[in-house]
Amino acid sequence: MSEIVRHTASVCPVCLERLPADIVKTGHEYFLEKTCLEHGRFSAVVWRGENPAFEKWGDYQPPRDIDVPDCPNDCGLCAGHRQKTCCALVEVTNRCNLSCPVCFASSGGIASEGNASRENTIEPSVGELFHIFKELADNGNTFVQLSGGEPTVRDDLPEIIAAAKAAGCESIQLNSNGLRLGEDPGYTRALSDAGLSFVFMQFDGTEDAIYEKLRGQQLLDQKKAAIRVCGENRLGVTLVPTVVPGVNDHNLGDIVTYAISRSPAVRGVHFQPISYFGRYPKAPDNKDRITLPEILRAVEAQTGGKVKITDFAPSCCDHPRCGFHGDFVVLPNRTLLRLTPKSRRSSCCDDTSHLKNRNFVARRWKRSEEDNAPADAVGKAEADFSDMDTFLRRVKSHGFTLTAMAFQDAYTLDIERLRMCSLHVARDGRVIPFCANYITPYDELA
Repeated sequence: MSEIVRHTASVCPVCLERLPADIVKTGHEYFLEKTCLEHGRFSAVVWRGENPAFEKWGDYQPPRDIDVPDCPNDCGLCAGHRQKTCCALVEVTNRCNLSCPVCFASSGGIASEGNASRENTIEPSVGELFHIFKELADNGNTFVQLSGGEPTVRDDLPEIIAAAKAAGCESIQLNSNGLRLGEDPGYTRALSDAGLSFVFMQFDGTEDAIYEKLRGQQLLDQKKAAIRVCGENRLGVTLVPTVVPGVNDHNLGDIVTYAISRSPAVRGVHFQPISYFGRYPKAPDNKDRITLPEILRAVEAQTGGKVKITDFAPSCCDHPRCGFHGDFVVLPNRTLLRLTPKSRRSSCCDDTSHLKNRNFVARRWKRSEEDNAPADAVGKAEADFSDMDTFLRRVKSHGFTLTAMAFQDAYTLDIERLRMCSLHVARDGRVIPFCANYITPYDELA
């Protein structure tokens, strides 16, 4: 028995034409369903299970004006967008030192010695990037993520970071696979000295078989080296697994446990259930998808209940079905103490809440100057948390987050969710919601 629980809008995965769509409940699963007159009917699972419950996740109320005809085809941002920019992503290259089977940006691999042809390379100069950073900062968007491609293929990345700082960007995040960070400590030190705030590092699991499947080669040792070198240079690292059913969904608890063991160098884990845009081999089936509640249940089960579903809240700066957030502090015995507020707004549409949210994220992920002592030494010295000052120092030095972001592809794109996006890509003088920017029609990949 199926029932429609919400009307929305989406796009055809083949032609990207805007379509009316419905959220349909069948049993304990929820699907986004739509029909294109030319290319047929499409149904993609967006939520599995009732713990947490789809209709009780967050205090968000859907907008009444779902008919925003220009969305997403004329975005940048359109008048119907309901959210401000929390983080602005800036692409600094389309080159990469990997050629992953699944890639957001369809980035091409380069030879390890760097002598591959550059005829298709897109790399803004440092001066051009400064103007992008300055425009963002002048508009109040001072939290930027440097992305690609793989930004560390650029030898002048320290200069790019310095340019972002000079332009007024307060928090600079690097989105990286981490390979060069571990292989070239001098380069990593230069990034830190230039003003890099923290690293958002691709980390798909604690088993090399996972990397062979998702990235085409064994990479675990390189990932561990990158974490070590970043830690030595006071660069906080957030581990970012792309979660793929049957590949690494069994390993989520081990990822969390490993991340905790590397605190304070590792500041948390950010799960990204696989989305199908960029480069992917075939049209996805529902068995190829994993949803947010499944990740939450897996983390609880695989950590033996040390982390619970009740420790989490919906993303406070996007649509509640876009993600979750758990805020913790790592105690000296390597357990987590929950700090997540019991009641949180699931959106931040007013004039100042987006600023508070991004400043909170920056504080939790960034390491402080006083935070370079070995984790065990800090833990033993601050074992008595009855003193509030001692506890607050521990929160600052060993803060830890468990978060997720469920990006939307052409099959799952929900205009209602897209209008609440706060992660935007800076492009051609505009800022575009992440999922709208990278959405890929399937017929282009045939």
